[in-house]
Amino acid sequence: APEKKVEVYYFHFTRRCMTCNNVEKVSKEAIETQYAAQVKKGEISFKSINLDEKEGEAIGARYKIEGQTLIVIAGAKRVDLTDKGFLYANDKPEKLKAEIKKAVDGFLK
Repeated sequence: APEKKVEVYYFHFTRRCMTCNNVEKVSKEAIETQYAAQVKKGEISFKSINLDEKEGEAIGARYKIEGQTLIVIAGAKRVDLTDKGFLYANDKPEKLKAEIKKAVDGFLK
């Protein structure tokens, strides 16, 4: 197993708006296209977590998440991209992908 697994989580609720759906779509695309080889090896992952479900609630509690959140985690470190996710997902998806890449690359160095 890789020493430093990078996990990208998007936490949401069952009821979602267009922006919420786009944050997930763009983030997932960013990981799957920019890090295809690492995803295949299990070194990087993207997970969408529904906080209204029992399992999602437990994962949210572990990371102290209480609402819609986009975070990149590696070990004990985390980068919160929630604000940027909601700012860029609809009108500037490439900018959001760049922010995700910057966060993930920071953990890969």
